[in-house]
This record gives sequence, C-alpha cells and structure tokens, in this order.
Amino acid sequence: MEKITVATSAQVELIDITGDIQKAVSKTKVEKGVCMVFVPHTTAGITINENADPSVKADIIKELNKIIPFSDNYAHNEGNSAAHIKASLLGFSLSVIVENGSLQLGTWQGICFAEFDGPRTRQVWIDIRNES
Repeated sequence: MEKITVATSAQVELIDITGDIQKAVSKTKVEKGVCMVFVPHTTAGITINENADPSVKADIIKELNKIIPFSDNYAHNEGNSAAHIKASLLGFSLSVIVENGSLQLGTWQGICFAEFDGPRTRQVWIDIRNES
C-alpha cells in the first residue's frame, strides 16, 4: 500500500490527484489489475469527474454548498457537520482498472480529492492489485 499526502488550502476544494495515483501505479510495475483509492477521513472524500475544465470543480462545490449549507440546525456541535455530510455523499473510496500499467480513465476524467473541512494535511491510501 502506498500513502500520499495532500495539503489543502481552502475549507472546501477539489484537487486533481490523478498524476499522484498514476505514479503510485507505475512504481508497482503492475500491468493489469485494479487500483483502489481510499480516503481515511470523515470530512474528505474522493471522486472521479472532469479534470480539463476547472469550472466543473467550481460548479460541484457551489451546488454541494447550496444543498448542504455550512450553517444549519445540525445536532453535531463541532461546526463541521456539513463536511461530514458532503464527504458521505461523495464517498471515501473508488476503484480504477489498470491496463498496460496505466489508469483506465475516460478522456476527460480525473481523480479528485475532495476537501470539506480544510485547510488541512490529508492522506490518500492507494492499493494496486495485480490480476493473477
């Protein structure tokens, strides 16, 4: 298992980590298999979406903030309930097929780390399984 560190700079942001994940895959020399990505935090998540146009990330953040406001009548009193909810909706893990040593993503797809309670220093855990 490989661990990468992601330093976030805003309370809410999406950071493209596709290159970091691909580097982890390349280090293993796995030609055909599955790459599993896991975020071990309850106020951050992971998703696959467009990585070519930064306005897509901005739109995702805008709409998540609209449907899950920072301030509401939340029972959890630590001030980050919205972050927990947003992270749960996006999810904490994903899998990507590895073929010929490369992540198999669509033309415009990238893997994005989703920060909802930043800025912080976070970890992403990566496990690449070889097809046997």
